[in-house]
Amino acid sequence: MADVAGTTVSPSIGETNDAQKNVFDLGAFVEHLTLEEDPSSDEISLEGLQQELEECKNNEVVANILSKGTKLRDYTKGVENDLRKVELDSIQDYIKESDNLVSLHDQIHDCDCILSEMETLLSGFQAEIGSISSDIKILQEKSMDMGSRLKNRKVAESKLAKFVEDIIVSPRMVDILVDGEVNEEYMKTLEVLSKKLKFVEVDPMVKFSKALKDVQPELEKLRQKVVSKVFDFIVQKLYALRKPKTNIQILQQSVLLKYKYVVTFLKEHSKEIYNEVRAAYIDTINKVLSAHFRAYIQALEKLQMDIATSNDLIGVETRSSGLFIRAREPLKNRSAVFALGDRINILKGIDEPALIPHIAEANSIKYPYEVLFRSLHKLLMDTATSEYNFCEDFFGEASMFYELFSGPFGVIDEHFNSILPNCYDAISLMLMILIIHQHQIIISRRRIPCLDSYFDKVNISLWPRFKMVFDMHLNSLLNANVKTLWEDDVHPHYVIRRYAEFTASLIHLNVECGDGQLDLNLERLRMAVDDVLIKLAKNFLKPKLQTMFLINNYDMTITVLKEAGPEGGKIIMHFEELLKRNTTLFVEELLQEHFNDLIMFVRAKASEDPTSSPDKPITVAEVEPLVKDFASRWKAAIELMHKDVITSFSNFLCGMEILRAALTQLLLYYTRLSDCIKRIPGGSALNKDLVSISSIMYEIRKYSRTF
Repeated sequence: MADVAGTTVSPSIGETNDAQKNVFDLGAFVEHLTLEEDPSSDEISLEGLQQELEECKNNEVVANILSKGTKLRDYTKGVENDLRKVELDSIQDYIKESDNLVSLHDQIHDCDCILSEMETLLSGFQAEIGSISSDIKILQEKSMDMGSRLKNRKVAESKLAKFVEDIIVSPRMVDILVDGEVNEEYMKTLEVLSKKLKFVEVDPMVKFSKALKDVQPELEKLRQKVVSKVFDFIVQKLYALRKPKTNIQILQQSVLLKYKYVVTFLKEHSKEIYNEVRAAYIDTINKVLSAHFRAYIQALEKLQMDIATSNDLIGVETRSSGLFIRAREPLKNRSAVFALGDRINILKGIDEPALIPHIAEANSIKYPYEVLFRSLHKLLMDTATSEYNFCEDFFGEASMFYELFSGPFGVIDEHFNSILPNCYDAISLMLMILIIHQHQIIISRRRIPCLDSYFDKVNISLWPRFKMVFDMHLNSLLNANVKTLWEDDVHPHYVIRRYAEFTASLIHLNVECGDGQLDLNLERLRMAVDDVLIKLAKNFLKPKLQTMFLINNYDMTITVLKEAGPEGGKIIMHFEELLKRNTTLFVEELLQEHFNDLIMFVRAKASEDPTSSPDKPITVAEVEPLVKDFASRWKAAIELMHKDVITSFSNFLCGMEILRAALTQLLLYYTRLSDCIKRIPGGSALNKDLVSISSIMYEIRKYSRTF
């Protein structure tokens, strides 16, 4: 039918080009279309015709038909004829293939029969499978029920087995605990017994068990037997600590700690016996350590070097302490009373091992007390650290440390209380305060708090003693007898040197300690020494000697303080101001001694205009003697000044600074005199006697080169 339609349409396809050239208006064609009246078409509805025509407007086939002017009814009849022809041709084709169709029908019928049989077979299978599925479901339910019962039985069995295991006591276990040697296997078996005893005591269900009634008496007997055995064993080990020359720390680490579970067992299952073991250990260690520390302290006392006595004070006269008393001690030990020196090195080796007394004694070495103090407390720290850690590991009670060390603390306190009231060495006391401070830091790093209260107590004892000794030094200056202290010598006084060394030592030590009260006390000490120094200077008859004495002592004090470090800034500035003031005074006194007339003239008249006073003008005759006198002896005078300075001042550098200041001041005076002469009428006549400024400058530089 499609072929027919294609055949029918094909003649008009070639004409489409012409039709496209002529614009075809479908609407216009429809308007002029006249439908033949058909008696049977009265009920035909034209509704929607316009829409269908619009849809066919763009159809090429319809457009070609309409463009040719063919009537639609004729064209329709032609199409129907074509369709009828095609239909007939198709029927003929079916007739030709009738045999094949019959064969195909038979095959389809056979297949339908086979499928019907298969359907019947599969229906039977489905029924059987349904039955099997029901059986499987039943079996699954039975299996789940059996699995649940099996699981419950296993749980019950495991609990019962654990219960039996926890309460039963095997013969081998009894043999090991009663007759066996206390070793590693014994420790493991002891742990098993501990678990059984805890199980019986803790689990409330066990208490109502009939099995427990049979086992409990046997467990109790075994517990008592084990407690008795391990008590005897551990006490025997503890008594081994009492043997002479026993290294307690090694015995603790290598022997006792291996059996620490014995103590744990006693603590858990026999509190009374544990307390006996604990008391036995405390008593043993207390006595052993007390004896060790007492022997060590006695050995240290033989090494002590006595540095200061109650008479070794800043303001006490050297001769008053007695010649025969000092004769037994080396002179170098006396310098350590006020000067820090090498004693500061003890703080650098704060954590070095403690002294071994018999070695030092064999070498005839003596030490200041602070060295022995550090050594004793180093031994105390190490011993305390070891015992504290051992008590925590072995007994689980770090607090029992204070009971252990009540004896050693008593021995050390007894020694310290006998030493401290007789200690008059302020530097040693300050060093001991710093040693305690450093030891507190070390103990803090070790996280051992057991010595905190002890160190605080020692610190509280040291500070008042230091303050008392310091006040003794201060009072020795305030109450000093200047007449007995005075010596007819302008060089630094030994009292002032003591003060300088003592102050420098304390300032240096206070840097680390940072005690503000000590700074105030040092200020009081400075005021006292200022007063003593002025009183000593007044004993010299000549003002020049007084000034020289003050300069020497101020310079020496500044030098000593600066050598100790930059910490004494305020005190150093005070003495530098005094030194500057007295240096200026000495320069004027020195110049007046050699050039008094020149200085008096310059001060009185050199600044005036020679012609300003008509009544009393400055004349050449008045100035000429001064000029000639200076020219005749200025070099000799400078040489005398140089010798005077060299012999009068202990510090060469200080003396040369003073000489240079004097020569500079002399140059200034002479320059003013020269300027004055130039203003005097007829003063040029003195030019031949004037010394040139360059000559004086040359001499000044010559002496400056001797620096």
